[in-house]
Amino acid sequence: MPHSTSRREFLKTSLLTAGAAAAPALAAVNARPASKETMTPGLVWGMLPENLSIADRFKLAADAGFRTVEAYTTEDNKIAEEIKRAAENSEIRITSVMNQAHWKYPLSSADPEVVKTSMDGMRRSLHNAKLWGAEVVLLVPAVVNAETRYQDAWTRSQKQIRELIPLAAELKVIIAVEEVWNKFLLSPLEFARYVDEYESPWVRAYFDVGNVVISGYPQDWIRTLGRRIVKVHLKDFKMGKGWNPITANFVNLGEGDIDWPQVRAALAEVDYTGVVTAELAGGDLAYLTDVRKRIERLVLGWS
Repeated sequence: MPHSTSRREFLKTSLLTAGAAAAPALAAVNARPASKETMTPGLVWGMLPENLSIADRFKLAADAGFRTVEAYTTEDNKIAEEIKRAAENSEIRITSVMNQAHWKYPLSSADPEVVKTSMDGMRRSLHNAKLWGAEVVLLVPAVVNAETRYQDAWTRSQKQIRELIPLAAELKVIIAVEEVWNKFLLSPLEFARYVDEYESPWVRAYFDVGNVVISGYPQDWIRTLGRRIVKVHLKDFKMGKGWNPITANFVNLGEGDIDWPQVRAALAEVDYTGVVTAELAGGDLAYLTDVRKRIERLVLGWS
C-alpha cells in the first residue's frame, strides 16, 4: 500500500530530526531572543483562582499579560460553551487541552472498563479542543506500576492511541503525549522512539521542562526530541542537598536548578515555535504578572 503524503512528510521530518540530534550541539548558550511572532507565554487553567467566575479567570489571565491558556477537559457542554465565549471576550486563545482522565484511568490498565473511561475522556478532550480552537490535547499515555509492566504499558497505550488517531485527524487536533513521573518514557531516546512508532503527524510530544530534571537535562531532551515537540510546559525544580530527590521541590521559574540559557538555546536550535506554558502554583494578578515576566526573560530572552 502506498504511503500517504502526510506520512511521507512525517517520516522525512523524523529522519532530519534524528540526524540533527546525532550531531554535536554547537548552538551558543546565548541564543537570539525569540520573536513575539513565534513564541508566546501561556499558563494552565489551574493557575487561575477557582473562586473566580470563568469570565473573571480569563480576564485575570489577560490582565497579567497572557494571551494563551491551556484549558482542562470539560464534560458539560454548557460550561464548554461558556469557556469559549469567555476566552473570546478576553481575547485569549485556548491553544491546548489537558486531558483529565489519564491518571486515575490510564490507557495502560488491564481493566477494560478503566480503559473505556480513559478513551471516553480523550474523545471528549479532542472535541473540546475542536470547539475551542485548540491545536493539541495533552495526554499522559501510560502509567507503570506494580500491576502494569513497562512493556505492557507501551503496547497497551499505543494500541489505544492508534484507535484515537482517525478522530484526531478528522478534528485536526494533535494528540501530544507528555513525560511525567509515571515510571514511563524515562529517557529522551525512548520518548522519541515511542512517538515515531505511530508514524502519524497526529501524535507528537508535549515536553515538560521541569519533569526531567530529577534524572536528566531538559536541553538534552529538547535536542533529541527536536521537531517532535509540539508544545512545552514550564516548571523549575530544585534538587535537595547532594541532589537528593527526597528533599527536592518544584519552585518558581528561575529559582531552581534548570539552566534556562541552555534551554533557550536548545529550543532555538530545534526551531521550536509556539506556546511555552507555565504549569505552576496559582496566584493573584501580581504573582501571575511576575510569572509572565519570568517566562519572557528566562525562556524567550526578552529584556
